[in-house]
Amino acid sequence: MNSILSLLGFDAAKHSIKTEVLAGLTTFLTMSYILAVNPIILSEAGMDKGAVFSATVIAAAIATLVMAFYAKMPFALASGMGINAFFAYTLVIIMGYTWQQALSAVLIEGIVFILLTIFKVREAIVDSIPLNLRYSISVGIGMFIAFIGLKNGGIVVSSEATMTSLCTWNATSLLAMAGILLGAILLALKVKGALFYTIIIITIIGIPFGVTQIPENFTLVSMPVSLDAVAFKIDFSRFLALDLDFYIVVFTLLFMDLFDTIGTLIGAATGAGMADKQTGKIHNLNKALMADAIGTTVGALCGTSTVTTYVESTTGILEGGRTGLTSFTVAMLFLVALFFSPVFLMIPSAATTSALFLVGVMMLRSIIHIDFIDFTESMPCFVTMLMMPFTASISEGIVLGLLSYVLVKVLTGRYRELSVTMYILALFFVMKYVAPLL
Repeated sequence: MNSILSLLGFDAAKHSIKTEVLAGLTTFLTMSYILAVNPIILSEAGMDKGAVFSATVIAAAIATLVMAFYAKMPFALASGMGINAFFAYTLVIIMGYTWQQALSAVLIEGIVFILLTIFKVREAIVDSIPLNLRYSISVGIGMFIAFIGLKNGGIVVSSEATMTSLCTWNATSLLAMAGILLGAILLALKVKGALFYTIIIITIIGIPFGVTQIPENFTLVSMPVSLDAVAFKIDFSRFLALDLDFYIVVFTLLFMDLFDTIGTLIGAATGAGMADKQTGKIHNLNKALMADAIGTTVGALCGTSTVTTYVESTTGILEGGRTGLTSFTVAMLFLVALFFSPVFLMIPSAATTSALFLVGVMMLRSIIHIDFIDFTESMPCFVTMLMMPFTASISEGIVLGLLSYVLVKVLTGRYRELSVTMYILALFFVMKYVAPLL
């Protein structure tokens, strides 16, 4: 027992098994909404809902186990919110990719991330992107997924006159709105697992209203759904055709995953006193990034979108989790959930609206760090944030934000503030728009 605990970085003189396990349970409850949300979102791309559930669980468990034993840190990983919306709604529905082609982009992103981590070049990429734009991307993604939540819950609908409008209230939209309110109250009261509990409560309330559909042969526990429908279904046709849009997609996925992970790791570790007080460096940071990269690669092979480190891990850290035992606990709980797929798969979109909307709210926190005084900084940030929900495309928001940043800096004579990498990226993105005209 002690030898296993030591592999997780656990020291009986410093740590408590009870505290670490409780921290893992807290993290799982806080982030477990992904088990309900991810299958719904990816099923919109035409993927089998049950198989995606299994893929989500397995990828999360494997990635979190790598975090536990290799990095020995109390972080949990799973398919990332926002990135899964980009996968389903932007890549497949808007851009016309097949989900098999989209999975190939995720797989290549994971492999590239592994290489970047091995050769430690991610710092150069991070440093090349202006800090304000990094914050605005997080905000833009939050606005985008919140909008998706409102649409899925039937709260806003398409309108020819105003593009979107409020719906005619019905049981689905009312339950979705009630879920947002309930989730907000529970989060304000600091209830651990607030989003998870909200989804369950709204799902139960939806039964008598016919919003929650219970299958005739429903069983509480079942054998895991096979991965055959989605696993190893990789289509490299766009990659082999040297499709420029495809490479931009891979960069976008890499960019989103890179900054989400680094932001979560640094923010949570620093807040918990896990960073070096003198240098601010985090022990085993590179190993934690490797866990994320491996998770994304394995996830693509299993049949799910990009796996990333979850900011909800901070809830477990606040409970005292400091070692890999915390993340090991989360991984085990994910595997247990694998046998309860009927429960998660009957959850209606009205119940998951609250998770999408409120996670969007939480992602808006980064806006306080944006410099709104300097117009050459604030305008590109605003473009980034605005264009993501308006174009229903995270990648378009990033591309337009970066291009506007370079242009406004150059045209105001502040071109020296731009790195060489920024000029290269701008040229790359200009080609994206010019190529179709040639």
